[in-house]
Amino acid sequence: MLYKSAQDWRAAKEKRVLLFGMSGLGKTHVSNLLRDDGSWFHYSIDYRIGTGYMGEHIADNAKRHAMQVPFLRDLLMTDSIYIGSNITFNNLTPLSAYLGKPGDRAKGGLPFDEYMVRQEQHRLAEIYSLMDTPRFARRAVELYGYPNFVCDSGGSICEVVDPWDPEDEVLNTLCESTLLVWIKGDDAHTEELVRRFDRAPKPMYYEPGFLTRAWEEYRTETGEAPQEVDPDAFVRWTYARALSHRQPRYAAMAERGVTVLADEVAAVQSAEDFENLIEKALARREIELS
Repeated sequence: MLYKSAQDWRAAKEKRVLLFGMSGLGKTHVSNLLRDDGSWFHYSIDYRIGTGYMGEHIADNAKRHAMQVPFLRDLLMTDSIYIGSNITFNNLTPLSAYLGKPGDRAKGGLPFDEYMVRQEQHRLAEIYSLMDTPRFARRAVELYGYPNFVCDSGGSICEVVDPWDPEDEVLNTLCESTLLVWIKGDDAHTEELVRRFDRAPKPMYYEPGFLTRAWEEYRTETGEAPQEVDPDAFVRWTYARALSHRQPRYAAMAERGVTVLADEVAAVQSAEDFENLIEKALARREIELS
């Protein structure tokens, strides 16, 4: 572990953390707060995925739709217009729109095979982006002069690593370069996340085996053919199951780092508050292991 004690953390001139947990529990909130402090470099995995590794897929998909409109097709064919995505740390809509949802095309769905191709593209992009973490941590110091570094990971990080494998290359790379910090929610947080998702279901990445089982079980339960599935209904049904699927994976990852509660994170108002929170989490870990 990068910092073996609360004292190590407090004395470190360069503090490096990776935040993980379900989306909506405060990872990006804290990362934005730390970035605004002026001494922390914010590395967003989702932003890196969308700009560094999937930007061409996203742009090509937009162009494919534009080519169906004669007016836009003529402009594209003569290089008269440019189509690209405008992904930011706080607006990842182009990435999620590209991932899409499987089901009825008339309702905005994708054929399941095409959907799985895009899921695989995301899996690889997320792995590459996570493996870039040490390089960006070095760049933060050497190029930009930021002494501290926060990696804001996506909720699906636990789907692209094997938290029970001590030889997992991605997880070992992350542990060597950052302190893993699990933002853990309780039952009330889970219920609220499900309510939010029901109001605005969005595309997500899932581990292939889990996703294939979910697709088969949903269709068995509803009796619907692949082309009849309501995309929003399917992702709503899947989301609640994904929360349960991910919890033990997050917990296993946290054994190689520290755990903080979502309510504790919500109370963080400054970089100093965050540093104190991590110090307390490391102190708790020392007591638990003693």
